[in-house]
Amino acid sequence: MKKRSLFILLFSMLFVILAACGKGGGGGSSEDSAEGADATEVIGSESEDATELNFWTFNELHINIFEDAVKRWNEEFPDRPISLKAEAYPYDNMHNNLLLALQSGTGAPDIVDIELGRFPNYLQGEPQLLPMNEYVEPVKENFIESRFDIYAKDGNYYGLPTHVGATVAFYNKEIMDAAGVDIDSIETWDDYVEAGKKVVENTDATMTTLETGDYWSYWPLIKQQGSDFFDENGELTLANETNIETLDFMHRLIYEEKIAEITPGGGHHEEEYYGFMNDGGAASVIMPMWYMGRFTDYMEDLKGKMVIRPMPKWTEDGNRSAGAGGTGTVVTNQTEHPELAKEFLAYTKLSEEGNLALWEIMGFDPPMWTVWEKPEIREDNKYYQYFGTDIFDTLLSVREEIDSINITDKNPLVQEQLSTNVFNNVLRSENQSAEEALKEAEAAIENN
Repeated sequence: MKKRSLFILLFSMLFVILAACGKGGGGGSSEDSAEGADATEVIGSESEDATELNFWTFNELHINIFEDAVKRWNEEFPDRPISLKAEAYPYDNMHNNLLLALQSGTGAPDIVDIELGRFPNYLQGEPQLLPMNEYVEPVKENFIESRFDIYAKDGNYYGLPTHVGATVAFYNKEIMDAAGVDIDSIETWDDYVEAGKKVVENTDATMTTLETGDYWSYWPLIKQQGSDFFDENGELTLANETNIETLDFMHRLIYEEKIAEITPGGGHHEEEYYGFMNDGGAASVIMPMWYMGRFTDYMEDLKGKMVIRPMPKWTEDGNRSAGAGGTGTVVTNQTEHPELAKEFLAYTKLSEEGNLALWEIMGFDPPMWTVWEKPEIREDNKYYQYFGTDIFDTLLSVREEIDSINITDKNPLVQEQLSTNVFNNVLRSENQSAEEALKEAEAAIENN
């Protein structure tokens, strides 16, 4: 038994190391991770009667959401005060330490953020997380339900979502107007290509940029069409026909239509790209809604120039969005206060007030779609000032078109193959065709 336990631990540590190779598509992309020194903050009541809960995150900004929730909780439930010890760690450190703590049975926090790309690691075997069904099921119909599915196993909902991650098109209206393009006339990808030709012909900008070091330029495009890296049964489908044709389409945008360029720096979270885009280098970019914060924080010169619209669709009745990225917040089975921890987490993530706070504080598209029509969500803030006042009109128009992505324990391996080999070989160096590269990647993942 001791040998078997040691083997399991060593195998899990190896998997963690392999998963870390895919970090670019997961943690550091969907929301800024804590890259510097560890940060610790104690929030809430100083009363001796206060119950202390520990919270870990890889994104220091997420602490702001919990700070708001603790304040509201202690005002609403003065007889059950909470003191929250919130700790932010670098992405890899936090996820690796959490996995080892759960496997060893000691050292895990009460509540913790787990990034989507790493979440499957914590559902292996018997999850060391507490189901949240009693809180999720009564309100599920008010949410984009697919955001619960990606953190679920065997009918149990373990993670509560932080945002929808609806993928949209960000357009530079100033460039599009100069090119003579009406943004609202772009409905299909064919329309997008034709608009791109006008941009290239009439301005100094390219139409868009495509990542090679990350997969946000690719994953939403295949998900729009009902495809994915895995099917609903967890079977690998990376090299299916839709995925091959979509990668071919991306290649064509660069080398045949000549309306796209490789993203400076390789990804849309690189300093080179921020400078390029801020200077009017591209007329558009396809990214999830959570990318709004990158514009407001790193591309200040584009304030008032950018607008948000649905993604172009592939067919007349096709989807105009796809969910991408995410963080599921969980309660671990090591908590000494399971009922309080679960109730507080639900209060933070599943309440109307909590979802309004996700927008007001973080600029995230709240997973509770019913608040999208609330007057409070239309109150002026920096995002409306930057992108205009129709952000949630766009979201409401695509609410039924955000399909769930399929997550398995091999997603980190897919990320690694795409960002290390496939995109570089097909989009950057043209060493392989889309079909060759995806089939080779699929074989490598199956043999791993």
